[in-house]
Amino acid sequence: MKTPSRYYAPTGGLPAQTSLMTGRAIFTEAYCVIPKGCFSDIVTSFLPGWKNTRLWLIARPMSGFSETFSQYVMEVGPGGGADLPEPDPVAEGVIFVTEGEIWLSLDGEEHDLGSGGYAYIPPGTDWRLRNGTDHVAKFHWIRKLYEYAPGLAAPKAFVSSDATVKPVAMPDTDGRWATTRFTEPDDLSHDMHVNIVTFQPGGVIPFEETHVMEHGLYVLEGKAVYKLNQDWVEVEAGDFMWLRAYCPQACYAAGPGPFRYLLYKDVNRHARLRGPGAFGR
Repeated sequence: MKTPSRYYAPTGGLPAQTSLMTGRAIFTEAYCVIPKGCFSDIVTSFLPGWKNTRLWLIARPMSGFSETFSQYVMEVGPGGGADLPEPDPVAEGVIFVTEGEIWLSLDGEEHDLGSGGYAYIPPGTDWRLRNGTDHVAKFHWIRKLYEYAPGLAAPKAFVSSDATVKPVAMPDTDGRWATTRFTEPDDLSHDMHVNIVTFQPGGVIPFEETHVMEHGLYVLEGKAVYKLNQDWVEVEAGDFMWLRAYCPQACYAAGPGPFRYLLYKDVNRHARLRGPGAFGR
């Protein structure tokens, strides 16, 4: 039996030919908003080695867009999956399940993840993924090239879930703004964090955050008004936002229920002075 999900997951399809073009998509040099209406059948893709699977590729490294990560919304049908999911031996990954159930093997250890399930996959991990149910499974797959640092070993693989990790409230917010942290911020072996941020109705980011971390934000639940650079933008469950480094941001949770999003950010490493994303040679 399919387990009900609290998280928004795209369904695909196409708008009717009689529909008005009233989308909210925005692409600027500082940020991008891909609203849920853009997740149609005509922008799905497929991956080598994946059976009965399609995806929406919502972030990828390119000029003027994501520099440090890629993010897929995966849709795996019954019997689908892959025995060699990751082609890059230096890539790390995070999986977050938004609908259905998956079987995941990490270096021979088997796990069953349902809605809200979370897995961190270090570089070089031998992993496999299957949907052994009779219904579709959907999950986010975030990929990043791991940045090794002297004296630090790469993190170990682990699984967790939204339901088992207690959110940490921001100081002086009475719990209206909290973060579900799947790794500790001071664990320097991790060079990225993929967390869940929750705002209760009326919760705010009361200042314009302006910082070095690049962000990917997928809205799992609720709605809010988000400040992106100089613009206030309405967002809701199913929308994706990309924010480049130093893009000013703030938020006001205006909906009747919690506003929650899956948040990627790069952390804990020196600024690059040479190579991609830098000016030196």
